[in-house]
Amino acid sequence: MQIKPFKSNPNVVAELVDLILYCQNTEASLGISMAEQPDVFEIPDYYQNRGGQFWVSFDKGGHVAGCIGLLRVSDTTAVLKKFFVYPQFRGRPVSLGWQLYQTLLEEAKRRGFQRLVLDTPEGEHRSHRFYERQGFVQCSYEDLGVEYAFPDRDSRFYQLTL
Repeated sequence: MQIKPFKSNPNVVAELVDLILYCQNTEASLGISMAEQPDVFEIPDYYQNRGGQFWVSFDKGGHVAGCIGLLRVSDTTAVLKKFFVYPQFRGRPVSLGWQLYQTLLEEAKRRGFQRLVLDTPEGEHRSHRFYERQGFVQCSYEDLGVEYAFPDRDSRFYQLTL
């Protein structure tokens, strides 16, 4: 597995769309459209040029296997976004989700963020367990103290002090 910062490429964007729609709609039945997630089509401007980053993981064949985004919303706070991994790369022996998360966490600390926040659909129990094992604490939307766009599907909110 290779984890690399996103570089503009229409084929990679198309494969990201496939990954995201698979995880959100095929697996989780959330009914989220790409129109609700325009950031995927504006990764350089939305993430990278605003003090964040976006990583893509590629399998041995060079195809997208996972992704994760770090969105800067203030000098001290960043949002963990677009964290998706195809099922065959989750858990052992690959543990791609863990690798992507560690990449994001190291970069967030390097950039001086003091806190990570995130939203996740209430029904995504696997995600909740992952975040809670990493030390994230559930909070209210108001506790986030920052605003950012997300497709709300009865969202649960978390924060982590770095």
